[in-house]
Amino acid sequence: MTGSDPDLEAEQYEKHREAGEILAEARADTVERLEVGSKYGDIAEFAEERIRELGGEPAFPLNISVDHEAAHATATVDDDRQIGAGVVNLDIGVHVDGWLADSAVTVDLTDEHGDLVAASEEALDAAIDTIEAGVPTGEIGAAIEEAIDARGFNPVVNLTGHGLGRWEQHADPNIPNRAVSQSTSLEAGDVVAIEPFATDGGGKVSEGSHEEIYALEEESSIRNRDARQALEQITEEFQTLPFATRWLDVRRPEMALRRLEQQNIVHGYPVLQEDEGSLVSQKEHTVIVTEGGCEVTTE
Repeated sequence: MTGSDPDLEAEQYEKHREAGEILAEARADTVERLEVGSKYGDIAEFAEERIRELGGEPAFPLNISVDHEAAHATATVDDDRQIGAGVVNLDIGVHVDGWLADSAVTVDLTDEHGDLVAASEEALDAAIDTIEAGVPTGEIGAAIEEAIDARGFNPVVNLTGHGLGRWEQHADPNIPNRAVSQSTSLEAGDVVAIEPFATDGGGKVSEGSHEEIYALEEESSIRNRDARQALEQITEEFQTLPFATRWLDVRRPEMALRRLEQQNIVHGYPVLQEDEGSLVSQKEHTVIVTEGGCEVTTE
């Protein structure tokens, strides 16, 4: 993805752009549909099906993280839980032939936390204004931290932005959400997801006990029939991208995943969360780094 003089009209970049356009439309349609009382399963199914209708594929399950949750929360199998009046982060991924776009938005269903939502939005704007070839990633992190601090909130320091590779949701480089002394410099042609998280909590997330999102670790043989069928679907449909339990077309998907996880064939993504009672906002765009700035693909 990097190079001294990349051809930004090359097919891979056109597919990143196509994925970004699909994502922007699906994101807007999903936000419009979201309201207090919406069911987790309905919102996730709508967003993911909308992506397919527009010509893409979900790059990972729709993340629906509410209040103190920051990432990796999604709908369960046949999920009829209702989304309450809270701060809801929707994180959406799209791929076209394995080339990715990744974006997130916070919807405040209480209309009481505009400053928190603005903190992550302004941090993303500040980061995008900073980006160009040659800029150290720590400088981007400093811009994010300064914008969030200005609103009186804390950046979530143990979550980062990241590069996007083909069939690879988290690639180098990492983009910190705070100032750091050791960093790498962006290169023209890098495709990166910038995702500031702002919180009224302490600024560090921890792993919860629940997992609904998984990804392939390594292919291996397994005797259990349901687990074997699940593995076939994973390798054919999702490859190395994250997937949800509810995406598996086997009799008992939870049991199949437990067996695959026990043999280190897949790994789970626990829900990442701040302390109970705190709130988290997130705003994310995917950009292509250029010599004089960057091109936002998911606007």
